[in-house]
Amino acid sequence: MSTFMVNIVTPDGLIYEHEANFLVANTEAGSLGILPKHCPLIAPLKIDAVRIDREGDINDWIAVNGGVIEVRDNVVSIIANSAETEENIDISRAEQAKKRAEQKIEAAKNEQNQSIDMARAEVALYRALNRLNVANKRR
Repeated sequence: MSTFMVNIVTPDGLIYEHEANFLVANTEAGSLGILPKHCPLIAPLKIDAVRIDREGDINDWIAVNGGVIEVRDNVVSIIANSAETEENIDISRAEQAKKRAEQKIEAAKNEQNQSIDMARAEVALYRALNRLNVANKRR
């Protein structure tokens, strides 16, 4: 079976590099499935999980917190603001981040502050929920 290479890079460096059979990512335009020899493209990514299917029915899940996906020459490159593999997610830290974000959202609602504080808290909540979702994939 034909494969393609997947690289995920953050400002901290390369966090994932494997050959894959299939990849699913959520872009700003919708869900995107990648197979070997996919046509070239570049798209912005949403805060969401990326699923990577490899040989032997292995599925890897990566919590990607925004960024860009590029497909070119049978290589998928994801340049992410931050990303964590399912085994590297600290669940208690993600749960604490979720609680903090929920508290900030509630405080912004109580203060009638629907501006930057609310938007930042919502993004933090999406990131925490994404990390918890990916961490629960390995259970």
